Amino acid sequence: MTTSTDILRTACSAQTVIATPLGPLLLARTPSGLAGAWFEGQRHHPPQFDAPHVAGDPLLERVADQLERYFAGSLQAFDIPFDLQGTAFQRAVWRALLEIGAGTTKTYGDIAREIGQPVAVRAVGAAVGRNPVSILVPCHRVIGSDGSLTGYAGGIDRKVALLRLESVRLGPSVLRMRAVH
Repeated sequence: MTTSTDILRTACSAQTVIATPLGPLLLARTPSGLAGAWFEGQRHHPPQFDAPHVAGDPLLERVADQLERYFAGSLQAFDIPFDLQGTAFQRAVWRALLEIGAGTTKTYGDIAREIGQPVAVRAVGAAVGRNPVSILVPCHRVIGSDGSLTGYAGGIDRKVALLRLESVRLGPSVLRMRAVH
């Protein structure tokens, strides 16, 4: 069985690793757009790519520049073409994530309703967890119905850091959950 990770490995035409305040981030692109952004050690981080490491790739440099401005607090919305590799359901979820504005959150149930699958909350959670483009496709903005963080493939501390960077108010239940992890 071919997985989206297998397809991604062969579809990517360039990759690079950039430094971020939250650790190294692997960026990978296809000829059509950004296909991946994974933190080192992130769950579902793909194995080695066939794509060459390319210094000076225009799209990857644009992504790196926008991420630098995002972490500096001067950019809230990314202007990047994406080439998201996944099932039709996953891509629908990831498109819904792109609609969540900086500084706001939505629940898994909200996303399920928005894509017309109101009972597919668990499947939405699985798709959110498989998001191949950390930060730019903002899966960190999805929380549990009770306001809990519920996890993040890049690590709960990174999720908290990203939400704080975006000035999301974190309640006591979030801080308790963070202490457990």
